Amino acid sequence: MKQRKKHSPKKRIILICALALLAAVLTYIVCEIVSIIIYSGKDETRPADCIIVLGAAVYGDTPSPVFRERIEHGIRLYSRGMAGKIIFTGGKSQENDMAESEAARKYALERGIPEDDIFIETESSITQENLANAKDIMDREGFRTALVVSDPLHMRRAMTLASYYMIEAYSCPTDTSMYRTPGTKIPFLLRESYYYIGFKLYRIFHRYTPVTP
Repeated sequence: MKQRKKHSPKKRIILICALALLAAVLTYIVCEIVSIIIYSGKDETRPADCIIVLGAAVYGDTPSPVFRERIEHGIRLYSRGMAGKIIFTGGKSQENDMAESEAARKYALERGIPEDDIFIETESSITQENLANAKDIMDREGFRTALVVSDPLHMRRAMTLASYYMIEAYSCPTDTSMYRTPGTKIPFLLRESYYYIGFKLYRIFHRYTPVTP
């Protein structure tokens, strides 16, 4: 009968440390996922200088259902007098006829929002760029505060990015979302968790420095 090979004390210590590290990492990830879920219900709607609507896909020149919900929420906030200006964000992909922000502006104009109250940026392709470019518009126009609009599960990362770019922002998640079923919510939540944790690591090594006019 073969005897089981015993690990040396050194190997046992390494194994225990590795398991402890793995447990710590998994606990951290779970805590961040829970924080995203909890934050999704946070609504800080209040009067501000502008509304930042974060971009999403468009089909040709038509906002996707996800983007339409965000645009509609921004329009409702504007109509309620929460802010007098709207900043639509999002650039143009090769498949589309116009930038996401241009499609959003077109949609808002058709619903009676004055053209002078709409600002767009057409260069961004990710949330981080959405907010960086929106900050440039805010600085140029003298806007100090902003309501940030996106899907509820997107808000934790969006607000962390807004803080990184020194935007005095308030969370305004959409009242409704196209991510309704477990089959759509869970992949979106996992993707948000991945990018949120990734950005928290990114900002450790990349400090934002405002550009002085």
